[in-house]
Amino acid sequence: MTIRVMSSGKGYEYLLKSVVVGDGDREMSSPLTRYYTETGNPPGTWIGTGLMSLDDGGTPALTEGDTVTEEHLSRLLGDGIHPVTGEKLGKRFPSLQPPRERIAARIARLDPGLRGEAREEAVQRIREEEVTKKPRTAVAGFDLTFSLPKSVSAIWGVADAGTQALIAQAHHAAMQDTIALLEDRVAATRVGAGGIAQMPIVGVIATAFDHYDSRAADPQLHTHVVVSNKVQGEDGRWRTLDSRRLHKAAVALSESYNAFVTDHTARLLGVTWVPVDRGKDRNTGWEIEGVPAALIAEFSRRTTGGSDGAEGIEQVKNRLIEQYVTEHGWQPSAATIAKLRQQATLETRPEKQLHSLADLTADWRARAEVVLGQDAPTWAQHLLDRASTEARLSADDLGLEQIEDLASVVLMEVANRRATWGRWNLHAETMRQLMGVRFATTDDRVRVLDQIVAHAEAESLRLTPDYERVVPAHYVDGESNRFQPVNQIAYSSQDILDAEQRLLAHSQRTGGPALTARLVARHTSRKIRGVRLEPDQAVAITGIARSGLTLDLLVGPAGSGKTTALRALHRAWTAAHGRDSVIGLAPSAAAAEVLGDSLGVRAENTAKFLYEHHHGRWNLEAGQLVLVDESSLAGTLALDRIAEHAAEVGAKVVLIGDWGQLSAVETGGVFGMLVRRRDQVPELTDVRRFANEWEKTASLGLRHGNTDSLDEYQGRGRLIDGDAETMLDAIYEAWRADRGEGLRTLMLAGTGEMVAQLNERARADLIEAGHVEADGLRLHDGTTAGVGGALPPIFGHGVCWITRLPGW
Repeated sequence: MTIRVMSSGKGYEYLLKSVVVGDGDREMSSPLTRYYTETGNPPGTWIGTGLMSLDDGGTPALTEGDTVTEEHLSRLLGDGIHPVTGEKLGKRFPSLQPPRERIAARIARLDPGLRGEAREEAVQRIREEEVTKKPRTAVAGFDLTFSLPKSVSAIWGVADAGTQALIAQAHHAAMQDTIALLEDRVAATRVGAGGIAQMPIVGVIATAFDHYDSRAADPQLHTHVVVSNKVQGEDGRWRTLDSRRLHKAAVALSESYNAFVTDHTARLLGVTWVPVDRGKDRNTGWEIEGVPAALIAEFSRRTTGGSDGAEGIEQVKNRLIEQYVTEHGWQPSAATIAKLRQQATLETRPEKQLHSLADLTADWRARAEVVLGQDAPTWAQHLLDRASTEARLSADDLGLEQIEDLASVVLMEVANRRATWGRWNLHAETMRQLMGVRFATTDDRVRVLDQIVAHAEAESLRLTPDYERVVPAHYVDGESNRFQPVNQIAYSSQDILDAEQRLLAHSQRTGGPALTARLVARHTSRKIRGVRLEPDQAVAITGIARSGLTLDLLVGPAGSGKTTALRALHRAWTAAHGRDSVIGLAPSAAAAEVLGDSLGVRAENTAKFLYEHHHGRWNLEAGQLVLVDESSLAGTLALDRIAEHAAEVGAKVVLIGDWGQLSAVETGGVFGMLVRRRDQVPELTDVRRFANEWEKTASLGLRHGNTDSLDEYQGRGRLIDGDAETMLDAIYEAWRADRGEGLRTLMLAGTGEMVAQLNERARADLIEAGHVEADGLRLHDGTTAGVGGALPPIFGHGVCWITRLPGW
């Protein structure tokens, strides 16, 4: 399940673009079969217990299953009013007058005595201000998209109509279970000054739109559930949904849906679920046993280009180049051509094509038969005929000892990833740990969930103080109250707190190895590979070498010259303590390799060092200097073990990083804490990597959270916006254009799935160009690595971004 905020106005229209025009065969029992031969997807339906709040006894009430009309959406999501009567539901959504009216109103309010040039300047300023104002839009709702795992959609796409209906039934049941969980534990509004207290609501008002396929016309049964931001509190007043709670619970709700799907499909279809390794730092996936990876890959293709007869990317790009030459009188530069190609890619990206489920199923079966080598519906039936022998447990089948063991595993997994956690983190991890268990009913799974979460909370260290003020009786809700709901309580573990305290102590304790002022001055004043240290570099290195602290810090943003500064420190340290007295560590093997190569020292990732140290094969020595690069990405417990060992033997550790970087995959955040708790931290303050002065200033502004810096990037054409598919197209075409110009460019994407898509596109182009062999080794994410050429530089877990690396 994913979540997307929907704005008021016309934001709802995309839901209606794919809905069928006809009424379908009304004699059929379900929308799936009723609209089987109709082009498009079934109309949306109303869901949610909050529908009863729309019935005042005198107006036509909406009930679950009623068809959603365009007028309904226009009123509720467009204007924030009653979908049937048009009456107000609390405050209407804010709106902004057209620029012409705003400008006229402000000019009318000018001082009548203001004349001549002064008045003209005031009027011009008003016009400029009003034209640049962005329209005000409210949050109309939240699009929760429930999508089946790929193996389920693959079976659904090729199976007979009866099986398709059962899979859709399982999907809808899991979705309804998740919505019920949302209404029971998440959905609320806030009241009081600043929304200080939580108030229960009647329920959520939502619409559900089923979609059959992806934009690439692959089988992907999914449902857009748009939850209205308008909710009625228990006091009868209309307010907005507490979106903070919804966003915090999103991952837990997603994991709950995944678990509910396994139960419902096992009951209705008799399938068996098996774990799928998604690679390092990714949660284990689960798919139906017996669905070939090749079939999943076939139904995960990414199609590009326009519809039949439409211009292709190259044709549009050439046309844009011709227009550029006509307007400017010269050929565009390589950078401009890259931008024109991006524009051509966006212009030719096809809209999602509408087909009937009958036509889609015929196409999917034909494609599947090529992969399977047999009739696709027969294959699906044979797969389902196997019938799972998995036991379906009730909540009472798990004893206290098993609950406690599961709670320990949940707590360990959460603590490995986070320094602090809350109920939703424990909820999500519990659902992951229970994915391998089939339950007889949803209630059984939820009961076991609650038992495990309760035990995990009891074993955690509560950080949030108890709410000690007097609370009205009707504001008390079991174990919590409306001022401090249970999901707002933060937890940690004593191990993490103890590790943080030890690291703080080491960062303040002197008596560690240090260098003389004369030695440091001699090496910081000399050129290093033809480069002399800048003042900020020399001051930082001198401070570290002379401090005598067991645990030291070096802060510097990207491009600030950390490598050059560290070379000076390495040269001075080895002069005093010997050739092998400096070693390098980093959270990742790649970062360690770069550090080792740049300084000419032995370097390894922190996990490998700790493993070797644990087995007695790598111990630090007195006087050694341990440089830990990218320390903001290092886990707290790992840094604690390294610092403890260094303190024991008389070595010195320097944590190098930037508090503005990504935080650790493991339990982290300690680097930023150490920086905040120390006065006069050694820091590199100047950025040297950028050729453009404006970019240096803007990058530092972004690092400090100055949103005005974005205006600089926007004004220089560095920002491109759009939905996920638009951005994937843009980033890939920019990378391909740079590659064609002989540049080395890095692509970053937000998820592992996006990384896989970009890899597939890059690999296809490289195969066509003859740089990579078509055959190869299948990787964990479904992509293939072939012989020849370098792997495309694509990394996950960031925003979509592209940057050139001239020396990489």
